[in-house]
Amino acid sequence: MLTKLYFVRHAHSIYTADEWKRPLSDKGFLDADKVTKLLEAEKVDYVISSPYKRAIQTVEGIAKYIGKEIIIEDGFKERILSVEPVEDFDLAVQKVWHEPSFSWIGGESNQAAQTRGIHATFQILDRFEGNNIVIGTHGNIMVLIMNFFDGKYNFEFWKELSMPDIYTLEFDNGKLRDVKRLFDI
Repeated sequence: MLTKLYFVRHAHSIYTADEWKRPLSDKGFLDADKVTKLLEAEKVDYVISSPYKRAIQTVEGIAKYIGKEIIIEDGFKERILSVEPVEDFDLAVQKVWHEPSFSWIGGESNQAAQTRGIHATFQILDRFEGNNIVIGTHGNIMVLIMNFFDGKYNFEFWKELSMPDIYTLEFDNGKLRDVKRLFDI
């Protein structure tokens, strides 16, 4: 039975130190409307999101369109890189990608974040088998989930993502069959 997961990396947001409440920017809201229009053609059955406001705001339009509440799933929240701001964000992310068991102080290693994301993914596949599910999420955790299935989804791939971005992962009885990019801003 085919199940499609539409992983939606959130649209552009206004930076604040509060990861949970960081909202979309004006550009982000415009792009979220584009995400909604694109997903309206996909026969979406359910919408799930990270608890972070920017992820929810990116997919709330499609939830309204299909007339269903967004299901919040902590497993799709962004990976915690560090409890303190890092000096060089790109360098800090590169290090955790090149050393999967390494974590910055108070942060998650790639291994830990990937385990969390994959656990949530398989729960969704079990619970919603045969459906089309939109998942509002974040760049790093999305690519870590994709990396579990295919190593070509790596740090270099992450750097090329747009904001927002959509990748469709198609599963047949729990096994990944196809990955397609659906959206590019």
